[in-house]
Amino acid sequence: VQLQAFGGGLVQAGGSLRLSCTASGRTFSAYTMSWFRQAPGKERDFVAGITWSGINTYYADSVKGRFTISRDNAKNTVYLQMQSVKPEDTAVYYCALRSGLNIRSLPLNYPYWGQGTQVTVSS
Repeated sequence: VQLQAFGGGLVQAGGSLRLSCTASGRTFSAYTMSWFRQAPGKERDFVAGITWSGINTYYADSVKGRFTISRDNAKNTVYLQMQSVKPEDTAVYYCALRSGLNIRSLPLNYPYWGQGTQVTVSS
């Protein structure tokens, strides 16, 4: 499975940005996709996840109410709509995929990763 993330960039605090991640290669009957982020010198942290059906989503407290995860299974693509961004949202954002129906918040539960896309929020 290959994951490719797009959409990072420089945005002012309070602005918006949309990330996308497309999966290709081996397919699964059902899979969960999530976004993680890693700031310099910090661990990779869970941001948001979405189940195969798209009905169930889960967010880190730090982004709840500001970020929205969604997916288009016909395109094998997951999106992260970021709104009201803050300087502390600055990080490299990674998409990740795991087979199965459950969202997991630990990186070790995801065998497939995208290359990361830089998001920088200026104050």
